[in-house]
Amino acid sequence: MVRVPFRGRAARTPAGIDDHETRAMVAGEASAAAAETEVPAAPAPDRTAAAFFDVDNTMMMGASLFWFARGLAARKYFTGRDVASFVWQQAKFRIAGSESSVDMHTVRDNALAFVADRPVEEIVQASEEIYDELMADRIWSGTRNLAQQHLDAGQRVWLVTATPVELASIIAHRLGLTGALGTVAEVVDGRFTGRLVGELMHGEAKAQAVRALAEREGLDLSRCTAYSDSTNDLPMLSLVGTAVAVNPDSELKAVARSRGWTVKDFRTGRKAAKIGVPTVGVAALSGGVVGGLISLRRRNRWPF
Repeated sequence: MVRVPFRGRAARTPAGIDDHETRAMVAGEASAAAAETEVPAAPAPDRTAAAFFDVDNTMMMGASLFWFARGLAARKYFTGRDVASFVWQQAKFRIAGSESSVDMHTVRDNALAFVADRPVEEIVQASEEIYDELMADRIWSGTRNLAQQHLDAGQRVWLVTATPVELASIIAHRLGLTGALGTVAEVVDGRFTGRLVGELMHGEAKAQAVRALAEREGLDLSRCTAYSDSTNDLPMLSLVGTAVAVNPDSELKAVARSRGWTVKDFRTGRKAAKIGVPTVGVAALSGGVVGGLISLRRRNRWPF
């Protein structure tokens, strides 16, 4: 395999555009353009079919961004106490349903701001270390086996996740997958600006990314398969010919049953208990765990 290196990214959402659908489209197209790809030495036998896997609670126990934040906290980007405090705060907001549109706009605009002016290479190196330290042992073997079945059939396999594309690509590479579609941060002169290109890779943005990648790679979406644990990914699951619910939440399980989708559950009671806190991190991700961290940082005037 030959790894296609990360391409520089200076694109950003056009000024003045605040429409969610437009931002999701921009995010999807940017993610597809930034997707790192494993180029096989010989063409895969099946070039028009592929598989797309959500990461959090689908490929990995808990939320990848939670572990990413924890790893960065260990490297003094911020403190573990602040991570835990914000995750709990976001969980309460989610349960109470009290997040306003203003909160969400702030989260979106501040997401990944904690890496502002950091060199891309620095964050990539930290991401590699964090994956090995905190994430490698949390991969669901059952889901990994599903991905391998697609690879063995000569199909390509991409991760599709709200986590930063740099980290998502590392996870994909470590698992021997084709590549990853993730949240794209604006990069200028090899450094992060702290702004997003479009939206977080979430909900409709995932579907837009898959569409854009399918067009670029010549995929027939009716022959593709998507895997997820959450109803948040219904746009992506509904886009492909085959949808599979993996470790599904109650809402997705109900949808899967009503639509005749396959359900795979690799959890046990013990494992479900172990991933309880990172699962809260998933909800926080939707609400912007990173945006909250940057708000904490600004309030306390941390020098990083």
